[in-house]
Amino acid sequence: MVEKVIATPAAVELIESLKAKHGPGLMFHQSGGCCDNSAANCYLLGEITTGAGDVYLGDIGGCPFYIGKAQYAYWRHTQLIIDVIEGHGGTFSLEGPEGKAFHTRSRVFSEAEMAELDAEEQAGAGPAVLR
Repeated sequence: MVEKVIATPAAVELIESLKAKHGPGLMFHQSGGCCDNSAANCYLLGEITTGAGDVYLGDIGGCPFYIGKAQYAYWRHTQLIIDVIEGHGGTFSLEGPEGKAFHTRSRVFSEAEMAELDAEEQAGAGPAVLR
């Protein structure tokens, strides 16, 4: 199965730090660029509601990661790579007070990966299936 979202070691380390501080129930949502630009925001589970307008991409650091359907349509051909940078990111994201910010990078999928993704989604097993 093609991984739609992955995390760098620095991102996993920050996630573990946030879990130690806030508990294990964290989740991510890739914002669409309104108030906090386009960023991977970390929340407590249940702090925001996901539904039919969101696509589950996978887990990073043991936490579910979602993106809005419209934004997914634009980014579908890329793997999201969640990293960490120094500084303040999203005002709503849990890592803000840590002086760090989750940062989304991406890479374009190969033709073979896109073919596998298409087959997964057609079979109903791919990342476009909501959880």
